[in-house]
Amino acid sequence: MSIIACFHAHHSNIRLIEQALASYSVELVHYVDPGLDRLKHDEDFNSTLVREKVNQTLQWMSRCHADAILVTCTLFAAALEQMQPLPIPVTGIDDSLLAMMRRQPKRYLLTFTNSATVEPTMARYREHLDRHGADEDKPELEALLLPGLFDMVMRGDQDGYLAALEEALHQLALERKDTCLVAAQLSMAPAAEQASLSAGVTIYTPLSSLGPTLERDIGITR
Repeated sequence: MSIIACFHAHHSNIRLIEQALASYSVELVHYVDPGLDRLKHDEDFNSTLVREKVNQTLQWMSRCHADAILVTCTLFAAALEQMQPLPIPVTGIDDSLLAMMRRQPKRYLLTFTNSATVEPTMARYREHLDRHGADEDKPELEALLLPGLFDMVMRGDQDGYLAALEEALHQLALERKDTCLVAAQLSMAPAAEQASLSAGVTIYTPLSSLGPTLERDIGITR
């Protein structure tokens, strides 16, 4: 049985990962640090602060008898490209989305609710696709922030967040049928699943192919 240390920014992501990997022979050990999300509106908040904190935490987690690390926060995952080497594999929550975009270079609309994740995530996506994709056949990426929703998560109103988000994603799915819609953050996955069903349109999320990605990157089995 593989042991995966999961690094979250909010405790609500624990249940989502446990459900997504329930059919696999894995032990999940959860580490939650909401501090960076609480600091994101400070004047001195910057990518260096995020990188240093994420690096410090991952170095500690890598010493705690895990076989691999899964970083479930999009903001944290955006810092992985600048991390110091670790003795165990590290997978970002959006690695499966990046792999899909390389395989299917279409037009993608990446939706976000957390304003602090937009710029670093888009920078990571573009850098990754520039490095691994063909120059003549790259995905077209567009970002859209859905404002006013993520504060509900931080206040503990998870039900209100998911209901409002489902409505917003449903409307986008109907309006942007020419574009592949992506709910870029893990917290958005339940609402995206419901909006997909109600609109009859696929909305991709970090959970869409998480299991197969971890099978390939870490070697987990069912």
